[in-house]
Amino acid sequence: METIVDFTVKDAKKIAENFLAKKETGLPLCPVKDIMHTLGDKWSVLVMMTLGTHETLRFNEIRHAVDGISQKMLTVTLRELESFGMVTREVFPQIPPKVEYTITPLGQEFLSHLKGMLEWACANSAQIAANRTK
Repeated sequence: METIVDFTVKDAKKIAENFLAKKETGLPLCPVKDIMHTLGDKWSVLVMMTLGTHETLRFNEIRHAVDGISQKMLTVTLRELESFGMVTREVFPQIPPKVEYTITPLGQEFLSHLKGMLEWACANSAQIAANRTK
């Protein structure tokens, strides 16, 4: 995968074209837009970070680790992440049922890219906070 080093107007136009929905042609939305919408939301990022530090967790362990997430939102988020191949879900046949979620190699790769963004956010949080109060 290629990293964008010199971001030019040409690059911006190409990315913008790929993100536009082709309504007049009847084509579905750009798959990149769908991926970014799902993996870039607040809960997906927090769930992935939690699983990235623990690898395998049960549903309630994730819910307690991700502050503020509801049971319903966690269920929706985990299903989406599973459908994208970021996590696997394993159900153990016992009473009460035991379900564990594990981050996949694809999820680990995603986290390696997310780490750079999180480091940037931490390094620039003071400046961003100052800009928001202007």
